[in-house]
Amino acid sequence: MAKVSIIIPCYKQARYLPETLDSVLAQTYNDWECIVVNDGSPDNTEEVAKEYCNKDKRFKYICQENQGPATARNNGIKSSNGEYILPLDSDDLISPSYIEKAVGYLDAHEDVKLVYSRADLFSETERRECDMGKYSYEAFLLADCLIFSASMYRRADYDKTIGYNPNMIYGIEDWNFWLTLLGPDDKVHQIDEILFHYRTGENSMVSKKAIIHREEACAQLYRNHSEAYAPYVDRFVYYRMCFNKWQHFEQLNANLYSSASYRLGHFLLSPFIWLKKILRRKK
Repeated sequence: MAKVSIIIPCYKQARYLPETLDSVLAQTYNDWECIVVNDGSPDNTEEVAKEYCNKDKRFKYICQENQGPATARNNGIKSSNGEYILPLDSDDLISPSYIEKAVGYLDAHEDVKLVYSRADLFSETERRECDMGKYSYEAFLLADCLIFSASMYRRADYDKTIGYNPNMIYGIEDWNFWLTLLGPDDKVHQIDEILFHYRTGENSMVSKKAIIHREEACAQLYRNHSEAYAPYVDRFVYYRMCFNKWQHFEQLNANLYSSASYRLGHFLLSPFIWLKKILRRKK
């Protein structure tokens, strides 16, 4: 029986999966099992996962018809035997000491329900720290970015919940689960080091569907946790209004910069812009 069960759902992410599994292999803490759940992926996820299973017996592989990440997480956890659960997306990475430090903290603090760390965002072209903000239950109701999906918790606490809810079909199923797991008085702890690395870009696990249908996902989250939101409903509505305006502004900018008329105008004006810069330098 392993101390930690790492659960990795995978759908169309086989190209990144080896890097993720290598970050698991690099852990300084060795008492783990890692279960890769193939969520009906049409790529070579099975081939990659079985290669690692042959390399190290701590890796396990299960396959299901495509049912979404919530069901994949649940099936992975049901197949696990660890005392602690660490969900991990198939394109993200964890630093070598992450599991060791998370386990150490949970072992030493029985009153803490969830442990995570600081994080950074990375892509092929950049890396920057993610400003997650300070945790409070009220703040967490309003912002999903306070706790990322790869946070460690006890299997015994998971067993008291319904698990990851499959009705979160447009993403943020991890945020929904944290709200199922945590109450206003529960304690969480953030390790003060960047130990989690979140891949961004068009091919990341943050699906386009989740971004396009963000409002539907948040509405379902609210329906799932209406009692928790009741005392904060005014602030929740205000926050969503602000978010909608920001999202609309971002979309307008994206549409403008990608339009043919903008690109043509920028091309025609570029010599004048260049000349203006030269004249400013001479002054």
